Amino acid sequence: MSESVGFFTKACVVLVLLCGLHLIVALIFYLSESPLAKFRNYRHISFISDMVNSQTHGELGQADNETLDVAVYKRIYNNETVIIGDVEKPAEVLESCPETSPLLVGQLRVEFSTPVDFNLVRQGNKHLTMGGRYTPTKCVALQKVAIIIPYRNREEHLKYWLYYLHPILKRQLLDYGIYIIEQDGENTFNRAKLLNVGYAEALKEYDYDCFIFSDVDIIPMDDRNTYGCSSQPRHLSVSMDKFGFRLPYKQYFGGVSAMSKKQYEKINGFPNNYWGWGGEDDDIFNRLSIRGMRISRPSAEIGKCKMIRHGRDRKNEENPQRFNRNAHTRQTINTDGIRSLKYKVVNIEKDLLYTKIRVDIGKP
Repeated sequence: MSESVGFFTKACVVLVLLCGLHLIVALIFYLSESPLAKFRNYRHISFISDMVNSQTHGELGQADNETLDVAVYKRIYNNETVIIGDVEKPAEVLESCPETSPLLVGQLRVEFSTPVDFNLVRQGNKHLTMGGRYTPTKCVALQKVAIIIPYRNREEHLKYWLYYLHPILKRQLLDYGIYIIEQDGENTFNRAKLLNVGYAEALKEYDYDCFIFSDVDIIPMDDRNTYGCSSQPRHLSVSMDKFGFRLPYKQYFGGVSAMSKKQYEKINGFPNNYWGWGGEDDDIFNRLSIRGMRISRPSAEIGKCKMIRHGRDRKNEENPQRFNRNAHTRQTINTDGIRSLKYKVVNIEKDLLYTKIRVDIGKP
């Protein structure tokens, strides 16, 4: 009888020890997975304004945009939890945005007879964050898009571009940022090199995977013409009023174009040595062809665009070397481009509507 009691006593002790071990393991697992535990060491963290959407601001009211200390709030989608102070609340689980946005309206009326000012554009785009950034609040955008605009002395054109494009881009449910790359000084304009600068500078701020290269004077006339990337480089300004709403020639890749990060790196970006007007877009077409890619386009109806009429810019005369340079793209594709880019940032201006980066890109 005593042997039986001893056996059961030992069994009970072992069982108690196993239960205790189980509880310890469960407690460690819980603490390691708890969203609150993950942020215990973040009692004093800097607040990043473009991680916050208008819904979250509404939950907290007036918030300090520099530091939030213990009252910091962060939406933690992978754990389906919102941390507000020390309180955990369920968070909305965001699904991916639809490939075709239900907010699109189709054909648009675009006209430039009514003056537009920056304050008017800001009033209509209060849901942006500084730097011309926007992220959908009801779904997760399919692409992170940087829109790059080469720029100098085109303020009136920029007002119209921002007035029309911000509403379009928001309806397209893009996670996007606007980058105005302004050439400093009075040297001959170099559109292609400014586009390379925009690509490099945008990637310093955010993990963009799609890049739109747009002239400041071209406005789409249909919001179904999505400013996004596809499996092949995409030409968006297919039928401009300047050309009678027709493609001027089959190889044309000018005006507004889109390339993914992978596509852009594959061709070494734009060439840096096209000073003055013309030639760089044909060089890009050559680069795409050399790397075995083809251009995709929307239909002529959806790809309609309107250009703001203007005269030839000073210090942007026709490039007399463009045809010779086009003939040697195969020899220059590996040595002249984003990998050989050199420039100096002069100033960065953060506006609600855009990030403007003024740069010294040298001279011919």
